[in-house]
Amino acid sequence: MEKQESIVRPEVNDAIDALEDALLQNFPSVVCPLKHEFGDNLYIRKIIMPAGSRVTSKIHKHRHPFFVLVGKVKVWTAEKGWEVIEAPFDGITEPGTRRVLHVLEDTYWITVHSNPNDTRDLKELEEWVIEPHENQLLKIEKP
Repeated sequence: MEKQESIVRPEVNDAIDALEDALLQNFPSVVCPLKHEFGDNLYIRKIIMPAGSRVTSKIHKHRHPFFVLVGKVKVWTAEKGWEVIEAPFDGITEPGTRRVLHVLEDTYWITVHSNPNDTRDLKELEEWVIEPHENQLLKIEKP
């Protein structure tokens, strides 16, 4: 099967992949609890990110709203560069968005996605919501 081209520009994916690799080598891993909720044909992802965390997002396939209910984050996207988002905040994620976040205060971030099959199967939902991407740098064994 032929590899599908990413909806994110290759140089953006390459830069974020390199950043992910550097973060994993230089900072301790942080647990960011993720909770899944459902409405009629809606899939809601809720994540709590502790202050001091550095986080990279998945690649979003579809346009959808997001909400920052608590906290403050410095966010980088290819479209806007760096910006500080402070709760309460709402915005729209465009297709192809992949973010880099520096969490300045404990943050509670929610995304709301269409769920056309009204499924609760997380694997099926992630295939619908998130573009497949594997950071090849993370497969390289480090000294």
